[in-house]
Amino acid sequence: MKITKIILGCRKSGTVYGDMSDDYCLYLFRTPAVFNLGGNEKLCTGSSVIMYTGSKRQYFRPQENKTMKYDIVMFRPSATDKQYAASMNIPFDVPVELDDDFVIASLIKSMKVRSRINGRRNSEFMELSMRMVLICIGDMCSSESASRHARDIPMYHRFKAIREDIYSDPMRGWSVDELCAELDISKTYFHRIYLEAFGVTFLQDVIESRLICAEELLTETELSVSAVAEQCGYDSDSYFMRQFKQHRGCTPTEYRRKAAAEAAAMLADEVSGS
Repeated sequence: MKITKIILGCRKSGTVYGDMSDDYCLYLFRTPAVFNLGGNEKLCTGSSVIMYTGSKRQYFRPQENKTMKYDIVMFRPSATDKQYAASMNIPFDVPVELDDDFVIASLIKSMKVRSRINGRRNSEFMELSMRMVLICIGDMCSSESASRHARDIPMYHRFKAIREDIYSDPMRGWSVDELCAELDISKTYFHRIYLEAFGVTFLQDVIESRLICAEELLTETELSVSAVAEQCGYDSDSYFMRQFKQHRGCTPTEYRRKAAAEAAAMLADEVSGS
């Protein structure tokens, strides 16, 4: 997850029309705000937070004769980040009312302060802080909303079980045809429900589960790249390496080297600090 901009203490007394962009935008409102959701308006009377995706136009305004106060975090999530948010039933492009905004506001303020420091671990700090923001939002999303989401998705619990199996057994040769036969549904319907339920495709989850497994093996073992590929369910070493670089931005060997260097640097910091 890359944080591209943080703006604190915004104040607006009129309607805000935001443009669509590649960046996602998290807004933390400290005052009441009215949101336009597909032509309908929703009023949040206290503190609230909303995460706009690049596919949705931002549109919100203050209550009558009021001034909005809000903070902004612009970021670019990876597929893993999106899955992380989906796993906690965090909605995008929908406001979430907050019982208490103190923790989220403090995290954003800390991120802003840290962004002014040219520290070696800035990106790690930002990503972990943003994950904590997501955790806070997830906690604020009521169990009632999660239950309602489950009720609205046909066979949600069976699809959820399939998704859990994908991440617990990435080496398995997952077959949509077999799953559709088991569920007695068409492939088109399967893909539509899966995307609706989790916000990512079935194939994206299969790929991500294998890459997460590969990262662990590259970091924690001395297995060859070929052996790692095999243990993660890949029949072709070259395909594994292409997919790894496409989704992680480096080759498996480069990833292992960077992970070892970071581990050594962390150990050195611990030794020097003791």
